[in-house]
Amino acid sequence: MAGASPLLLLSFLLLVSMAVADQCHDDDHAALVAIDTAMGSPYHFASWTPDSACCDWYDVDCDADTGRVIGLRVYQDTNMSGAIPDAIGNLTFLETLTLHHLPAISGAIPDSLATLSNLSELTISYTGVSGPVPSFLGMLTALTLLDLSYNSLTGAIPPSLADLLSLSSINLRRNSLSGAIPSLLLSKSPDGAYLQLSHNNLSGAIPTEFAAVNFSYVDLSRNALSGDATSLFGAEKAIQHLDVSRNALNFDLSAVEFPEQLTYADLSHNAIHGSIPAQVATLAGLQQFNVSFNRLCGAVPTGGNMSRFDRYSYLHNKCLCGTPLTACRQRPVGYLH
Repeated sequence: MAGASPLLLLSFLLLVSMAVADQCHDDDHAALVAIDTAMGSPYHFASWTPDSACCDWYDVDCDADTGRVIGLRVYQDTNMSGAIPDAIGNLTFLETLTLHHLPAISGAIPDSLATLSNLSELTISYTGVSGPVPSFLGMLTALTLLDLSYNSLTGAIPPSLADLLSLSSINLRRNSLSGAIPSLLLSKSPDGAYLQLSHNNLSGAIPTEFAAVNFSYVDLSRNALSGDATSLFGAEKAIQHLDVSRNALNFDLSAVEFPEQLTYADLSHNAIHGSIPAQVATLAGLQQFNVSFNRLCGAVPTGGNMSRFDRYSYLHNKCLCGTPLTACRQRPVGYLH
């Protein structure tokens, strides 16, 4: 195109780019057809027809420059059934895989997903998927987000997840996982890590190594965790949401420093003892605070934001007193401790 004007050259390049994106690579096309076949050609994939390029198919995202399939996002279909197809592993350029709210999908997470070396986000949630959380996920070095919530997964959380340098968000809530939390989980993550492990059967201690992780969001509620949780606390921590309720945690709250950015704190239904630190009253952003059903004593802090919290935040403790609970008893003159 020697001598062509810049406008014509730009138009040509745009047409070439659009043509590439519309081509649909043969390998990706074959993989998607195999996925459709394995699922029994559900109505959800009605747009997956031979007379159109696979980059135009519903649920499929392609790279604008290469035309390779980089995203497969299948949502909200209660009729789609069967196992997760092995053929997904043939979409070798896949960066995002989302299988969400497909309750009739069952079976284990297939080993073929181990080939998806470019995968950055993996979501398999609200399905009937069972079996273990695969240890091969530790091979997916590009992974930044892992969401396997609301399934029927069993067994332990694989320690191999701690090898992922870019992983910053893990959501395994609402499964039947057991055993201990791997000590180095998210220890290599970037700032602002999210960890959601609630509603499982996890046991043992909260890793002391969590003291070095810069969490933004932690939910370990409704497990069987025991011992100390102070590794999650500290005035300089970035945690905004902290929920360790309904476990068997047992530690002294008296000397704990709460994160300054905290907006939500639920420590209820444990065996936590000591007193509530006065510092809690200074946390301007704290909107939810619950320490009920523990073994706390002493006066509830006053002033600051404490008027936001009613008696239900403090019920069923050993000897908490003061507003909004009953008044603390005055010690008689001359009382010796």
